[in-house]
Amino acid sequence: MTMDPIQPSDDEVLPWDGDVAHARAVQSALAGRVRIEDDYPALRLIAGVDVGFEADGTVTRAAAVLLDARSLRLQAQVVARLPTRMPYIPGLLSFRELPAVREAMRRLPQAPDLVFVDGQGIAHPRGLGIAAHLGVISGLPTIGVAKSILVGTHGPVGERRGDRAELRYRGKPIGIVLRSKDHIKPLIVSPGHRVSLASAAELVLACCTRYKLPEPTRLADRLASRRDGVPPQQDEFDGMR
Repeated sequence: MTMDPIQPSDDEVLPWDGDVAHARAVQSALAGRVRIEDDYPALRLIAGVDVGFEADGTVTRAAAVLLDARSLRLQAQVVARLPTRMPYIPGLLSFRELPAVREAMRRLPQAPDLVFVDGQGIAHPRGLGIAAHLGVISGLPTIGVAKSILVGTHGPVGERRGDRAELRYRGKPIGIVLRSKDHIKPLIVSPGHRVSLASAAELVLACCTRYKLPEPTRLADRLASRRDGVPPQQDEFDGMR
């Protein structure tokens, strides 16, 4: 049985009409609902989500993977493809990608206890990157794991695994710059919803094994970008119908 679909209001996913100012206002309002505190259950299942694009950007391809939280073994993987709903606009990426992400999440066989999202959490100009946005509209605990900084500054980060520095923006902590592997460019970790700043970094580090990326987003990235070597079955691609 698949998990119940996420059903946010129209403003939460914003049917696109080209009104950038309205989209930013919606982001600011939703950011007020984000909770940056530990409020997640005992972790049994964790998910990872990532998004890619096909057909010159006209199709949004979202991948979701489900892992056993203790062993990090893959339990399920799904892909959803939907027509791309709006152009790329800096700072509004979540409105572009979330419809396909919601559909991919709906297809998972079980609801996860925590979702790792390839992208920003609260480390965003209006405090609502895609991980925070997904967390608010779904109610699920979420963490953003990004490869580069969108906003904010930080001090030096040591070269060893686990070394970190606080990312700050307008005088407030918004994330952790985390070295997940020795001498490799650090990750930008920011809580999305129902996870504290400190716990977000520790949870990401616990899920990093041999690779720079934590397993949930590494596997989702591989699937979303078709680097898995085995394309999903055709019946997973019914979002265009």
